[in-house]
Amino acid sequence: MSIEIIRGSAKFRYGMSNPKQFQGWLEEHPEIIGFSMVGRSNVGKSSLINALFGNKLARTSNTPGRTREINIFEFQIGEAGNPIDHKFWLFDLPGYGYAKVNREMSKKWEELMQIFFQDISEKVNMINIQDARHPNQKADIEFHQFLKNFECETTLVFNKLDKLKKQKERSALNKLKPTIYKDYKWVKDIHFVSAEKGAGLKSLHDSMVGHLLLKSENE
Repeated sequence: MSIEIIRGSAKFRYGMSNPKQFQGWLEEHPEIIGFSMVGRSNVGKSSLINALFGNKLARTSNTPGRTREINIFEFQIGEAGNPIDHKFWLFDLPGYGYAKVNREMSKKWEELMQIFFQDISEKVNMINIQDARHPNQKADIEFHQFLKNFECETTLVFNKLDKLKKQKERSALNKLKPTIYKDYKWVKDIHFVSAEKGAGLKSLHDSMVGHLLLKSENE
């Protein structure tokens, strides 16, 4: 048996949209371990969260870009359902780069994200999800320009791999890796997955569990 994310263990704890309230919560939880999930609207973030954690944890929306709050979950890892005695956290961050949000909503996103990346524990790995068919879009590049101001260990996940039908398309995506590692020093790991079909999920899952074990052992 091996240590794994216990499917169905994740429980919703908080929905934070008030920047000052969220900042206060982070100050009370300075050494938390876990992950944050963020990406452009319609990259399959909710589907990926559900595939990894189960329980239909994240709700998919027909109105992308409308959620402007940070949803916080607590989850467990363990062996064959026997959980490790430690709290782990998942942050479902609001999507970026959706053109139809108004100026007030965009400002709220920027304020929340500034607080998040400025004050979050360094033991929280940021998982940036992109669409494998449309990597490194303008909004993704702008997000990583924002990210470079923070010391944030990042995993880059290209989702919807199953939508790439031609080997040439997959090869082109794979060839992006050296450039990404060169340009984005904060990216430590890259995965190609399909949340819908399950491809690549085990490798991503095992990498995530490894992060949790390493950070908890170092306490």
